[in-house]
Amino acid sequence: MKKIGKVIKTIFNVVITVFVLMFLLVVCLQRFSNNQITFMGYRMFSVASSSMAPDYQVGDVLIVKITEPEDIKVGDSVTYYGKVGSFANKVITHQVIKIETNVDGKRVFHTKGISNLVEDPLVYEEQIYGVVQFKAELLSFIYKVVNTKYGMFILVILPIFYIIGSEMLAFMLENEEKRRHPKQVEEEIVEEVVEEPKKKEKSTKEKKTTKKKKTTKKSKED
Repeated sequence: MKKIGKVIKTIFNVVITVFVLMFLLVVCLQRFSNNQITFMGYRMFSVASSSMAPDYQVGDVLIVKITEPEDIKVGDSVTYYGKVGSFANKVITHQVIKIETNVDGKRVFHTKGISNLVEDPLVYEEQIYGVVQFKAELLSFIYKVVNTKYGMFILVILPIFYIIGSEMLAFMLENEEKRRHPKQVEEEIVEEVVEEPKKKEKSTKEKKTTKKKKTTKKSKED
């Protein structure tokens, strides 16, 4: 029973650790990378407004792939760096509604939020980070929950304290058990040391017996 309990506890701790690490990944990439970190040509962005509703809601985490300007099509959702007016110094994700080519042979994109009535200022190809590939459902859920009033505490800080506290408690209890019952602990260790060779020996004997039976059977058939 103790072994089963340890396995369950380990699995639980691993799940919590993975959850916390995923959250830290999202936060670090969103807040501290200045949108410069890419992984195999992909970036992550979070939606800050409802301009792309109903496709994307506030807090959704989008996976964006770096795409050559000539491969971008009308209807694609692109993420770009705004430079004009109220869009200046903001990361925008809007839909491409029209594409033109300027005198320099470079593409100029007309974009607009799905729920917006007015299109954005013109977007030049050097402003574009890439095309949205999909919404990361799990990361979106984590990001939205953590940004609630108690989400950060319940889903991040509390699990971290739980993992640290449970490991410390287990260590203290184990030391206390050894102090109170040193002989019992020694006997358990000796028993494990003795039982392991026996198991191996039994397994070896079973294999030999099986092999012998097969050989005998084959001899009879011949």
